[in-house]
Amino acid sequence: MYIMKLIKTFVFLIVMSFSMLLNAGENPSFKVDVVGHGTPVLLFPGFACTGDVWNDLVEDLSKTNQCHIFTFAGFGDVAPIEKPWLPKVKEGVARYISDKHLEESIIIGHSLGGSLGLWLATDPDAKFKKVIVVDALPSIGALMMPNFKSENVKYDNPYNRQSLEMNAQAFGTMATQMAKGMTSKEDKQVLIKDWILKADRATYVYGYTDLMKLDLREPIAAIKVPVTILAATEPYGQENAKKNYNTQYMNLDNYTIKYAKGSAHFIMYDQPEWFLNQIKTELE
Repeated sequence: MYIMKLIKTFVFLIVMSFSMLLNAGENPSFKVDVVGHGTPVLLFPGFACTGDVWNDLVEDLSKTNQCHIFTFAGFGDVAPIEKPWLPKVKEGVARYISDKHLEESIIIGHSLGGSLGLWLATDPDAKFKKVIVVDALPSIGALMMPNFKSENVKYDNPYNRQSLEMNAQAFGTMATQMAKGMTSKEDKQVLIKDWILKADRATYVYGYTDLMKLDLREPIAAIKVPVTILAATEPYGQENAKKNYNTQYMNLDNYTIKYAKGSAHFIMYDQPEWFLNQIKTELE
């Protein structure tokens, strides 16, 4: 009896391990956790963040919705993938949506995740109920570079080489400074810094290059699904934010924009009650 039980346990472990390998092979570009029941919501985190950025929202949202919480390759505990990173992430997410029959889900994306949501919605066959963009733009590169052209952004450049060669102490100092500008909450600054430090360095460097190359300013004209933008006003004030958003989204017909006054990039941390109320209103 003991031997039979041992054999059954061994077979079970083999089957489970094989299943895990299959799942990893199907979606090497991300990990996804599914929580709750109801209308599906796809939650895409920002660059270098894990799906934990949505913890407070999921605690409430999972009562009424099925939450698909993503962490992308190279971040958190998800193994990195070869570049080009962002196109592979987009392809993997699109396949996941098709395989799981989530074509009529709602997308909520922060920063990079918001840009990814817009990119998916440019598909002429997209049937998403809504895309909710949290402080994200169609083209980060155009915001940062005058006369921006995507083809001019290369992987091999002095900034990337410097970032790859930076020692742990220097990289930690940089991460700390970056985190301070993203939220006013000190405990959340530490969390963001830790996410940056845990990220695979090559993914952090080359993945951000992919994000810089992405230019959706013209493709968003093809989006037919409703888009809501929750925009931060800091650090440059609401008037500058309005100017940037109006310029970048000028080719998108059907969108609503709401400004989180006094909030930096991580609106879910700086204005948690406002953020939750806006999301719940949009889902209703």
